[in-house]
Amino acid sequence: MRIVMGAQNCGFGPASELVAVSRLLPGSERVFVGSGVAAAFARRNPDAFDAVHETGGTRGRTGAAMIDGLLETGDQVVSVMDAELALRSVVARRPVVMVDSLFGFWRLTRPLARIRDLCASMPRSSYAAADRHLAALSPHERIVAAHLLATHSVVQNFPGVPERAAEFAALGSGPAIHLTGPIVDLEGLRNTPRDAEPEHDLLVNIGGFKNFLLDFDVNNDYLRLLHRWIPDLLRDWPRFPRVLVCGGPFGGRGERTVSVAGRRADCRLLRQRDLLRAVASTPGYLLAPGLTALHESVALGRLPLGIHEQHYAHVYTLRRLDGTLFGRNAGRFADVLPHHRVPEDDFAGTAALVEIAGRVREDDELYAAFRGTLNERIEHHLSLTPERRRHGVEELRGLLGGEPVHAVLTRILPPGTTGDGRRDPAPRKRPDRSAAAARTAPGARQSAEPPPYLETD
Repeated sequence: MRIVMGAQNCGFGPASELVAVSRLLPGSERVFVGSGVAAAFARRNPDAFDAVHETGGTRGRTGAAMIDGLLETGDQVVSVMDAELALRSVVARRPVVMVDSLFGFWRLTRPLARIRDLCASMPRSSYAAADRHLAALSPHERIVAAHLLATHSVVQNFPGVPERAAEFAALGSGPAIHLTGPIVDLEGLRNTPRDAEPEHDLLVNIGGFKNFLLDFDVNNDYLRLLHRWIPDLLRDWPRFPRVLVCGGPFGGRGERTVSVAGRRADCRLLRQRDLLRAVASTPGYLLAPGLTALHESVALGRLPLGIHEQHYAHVYTLRRLDGTLFGRNAGRFADVLPHHRVPEDDFAGTAALVEIAGRVREDDELYAAFRGTLNERIEHHLSLTPERRRHGVEELRGLLGGEPVHAVLTRILPPGTTGDGRRDPAPRKRPDRSAAAARTAPGARQSAEPPPYLETD
C-alpha cells in the first residue's frame, strides 16, 4: 500500500504527530508531501518516510500539481490537520484518515449541521470547484469540514474533545470519530534510555515556532525576547552551567552558542528521537506548551515547566489545563501584563501575543518583571518534591489518556498496514494497488482503554 501523508504547516506539533503515525505503518510505502516547518521536520526525521516531497514555501500551481500527482498513485491518505490535503484526497476519491490533536480547539462561526450540509452538497468534479464551494468557511471551519469529509477521523483526547465528538455523533451522518490517547512516537519513547548521563543541566524546548503568522524573521518578537533572556538565564542560574535551547529557529545557520560567566547555552535543532533522549536525561525542563511535547514529557515521566505562550493555541492549552499542577505553575505573559487582553481568536490572539512579546522585550521595566516572575516560576518548579512531580504527571495522564493510537489505526486501516511502533525486520512488499483493496477498512468503535504511557519512577 502506498500512503500519501501530510501535516499542517504550523509548528512542529502536527509534523511530529505525523512522524509518530508513519512509524506505526511499517508495511506500507510512506510518502510525505508538504512545505515549511512540516517539511523541515520530515527531512529531519528521514527514517519515518520512504520519500519526502517538498512543495515549497507556498502551495501554488507547482505544489498543487505535485500533490495531485502523488494522490493519483496513492492508495490511502493520512492528513494531520492539513485541510487542503484532505480535501484534495476526497476530490481524488482516495480514502483519507484525518488525524487531529486540536479537535476541540477549532472555533465555529456557524452551526456544525450547516457545515455538514455544505460538505454533503460539495461538488467533487475538481479541487477548484470544491474549494469555491467551501470558500465561505473560516480556516478553522475548513479543518472541521475535512473531518466531515474524511473516511475516518482520529482525534487525540483533551478537555473538550469528547464533547465535540458527541456533537459529531449527534449529526447522525459522517465518519466515526475515533478517540485516542497520545499520538507520540511509541518506539522512540520505548527505546529512550532513562539512565543516560546528561549532557546539559537545563533543556528549553520552544518547538517549531513558525506558523500562519509567526516566522523566524517576521513577527518574531518572541524569539527576540528569548535571545535577550538567554544570557540573563545563564547569569541568574549558576546551577545550570550547560543549557540546551532547541527548536525550529535554530536549524542550519540559526544554530548558535551563548556564553556568559563561564556558563553556556547551545541553541540548535535536534532530531525528534535525540530530543526525547534529552528530555529523559536533562535534570531541568522548560517547554513552550505544545501538546505533543507535553505528551512526550509525560510519557517519559517528566513534569516540565511551561513557559510563555507563543500563539493563541498555547493560551487555549494552558487555560484548559489550569486545574492541573502543570497548568497552574506555567509561566504566562499575564504574569507581566495581567490586564492586557488576548482576543479569543487564533489569528488576532496570536498577533496580540506578538505585540506583548515586543513590548516586554523593548521596555526595560516590563522585561525586568518578565525576568523576575519567570525566575520565581523556575524556583517554585525546582522546589517540587519527587512525590509532587509524580502527582503532576499522573494528573495529566488521567486527563489526557485514551485508546492507543496504534490500536485505532490497526482497526481502521487494511490488515498488514500497521504495527505497534516496533521496527519490522521483514522487507516491505509492494501491496495490491486496486481501488477496492485501498478503500477496504473494518468498522470502528470508541474505547476508553488506558494509554501506552511509559513508567520511569
